[in-house]
Amino acid sequence: MIGLVSQTYGVVGAIVVLGLLGLLGAFALNKALTITYSTPDKLKTYESGVDPVGEGWAQVHIRYYLFAYLYVIFAVDAVYLFPWATVFAAVGVASLVEMFVFLAFVAVGLLYAYRKGILNWT
Repeated sequence: MIGLVSQTYGVVGAIVVLGLLGLLGAFALNKALTITYSTPDKLKTYESGVDPVGEGWAQVHIRYYLFAYLYVIFAVDAVYLFPWATVFAAVGVASLVEMFVFLAFVAVGLLYAYRKGILNWT
């Protein structure tokens, strides 16, 4: 039994080593075949193909972060809801109660965001 386990881990270890060697080889080959000519224009900072104008500091309104948090909340909701829906028949009615409790927490959070005016863009 121990020989079988060590043989299995040996195969996994060999695959990991070969994968790392392949990755390092690809990086080395890329470095060897790349021709670079550094010029001042190539080293200049730009964003989206536009030359920088003004300072490098810009404030972002808090509503963007709030929308990002709301997106994360609903993405997590979807991550939990879809797998639950696929195994609902096998798990039974008890899981239905648990899912409604989970959705109630999400709905309360959405209601709170609506009442605070977070969902209003303007």
